[in-house]
Amino acid sequence: MPKPIIAVVLSGCGVYDGSEIHEAVLTLLAIDRHGAVARCFAPDVMQRDVVDHVTGEATGERRNVLEESARIARGKIDNLGSFDAATVDALVFPGGFGAAKNLSSFAVDGPGCTVLPEVARAIAAMMAAGKPVGALCIAPAILAKVLDGVELTIGSDAGTAAALEKMGAHHKNAGHGEIVVDRAKKVVTTPCYMLDSAIGQVADGADRAVAALLEMVAR
Repeated sequence: MPKPIIAVVLSGCGVYDGSEIHEAVLTLLAIDRHGAVARCFAPDVMQRDVVDHVTGEATGERRNVLEESARIARGKIDNLGSFDAATVDALVFPGGFGAAKNLSSFAVDGPGCTVLPEVARAIAAMMAAGKPVGALCIAPAILAKVLDGVELTIGSDAGTAAALEKMGAHHKNAGHGEIVVDRAKKVVTTPCYMLDSAIGQVADGADRAVAALLEMVAR
């Protein structure tokens, strides 16, 4: 039997302007340890900003999301514009500000945000195929925007939860390592670093999210 393939959509490299590296790597590790295969994707677009991760200040540099994401994927990555839902079994979005800056404009526009067309198309294709989608940390904001009435979590931050509900989502509070599963829509979410988490707690959330995605794939 061929191994299930999970598409991992990255949004750059670094928590403040791209993918949260721990969440991305721990998701890739969980996929491997559960006997599946990860296939990395990222959009070929420019980042909204580039942040010095020592000072937290924007540098004024310009960087490409696909090129930066390739650092995490060790160069093995595909342009999200070429995404074909028929070639994968599940889709997952690690968190980091890149999800809210590069894959969407949630960090700037809140509930009035837009979602990058390539991202919206990938999610829509998975939904049409009846295949599961996962999101970690702040990435569930993307799903709240494009999936009407989806049940999800970003942890327990009241302000962010209210913003997601304003977009039509149903938010459930969740703690360290916990997941929220919308079985009707086949969506799995987990808070990770939206909580004050230790890396082991982030690993627990990523592992459980991947396990839940694969459970849905197997059905």
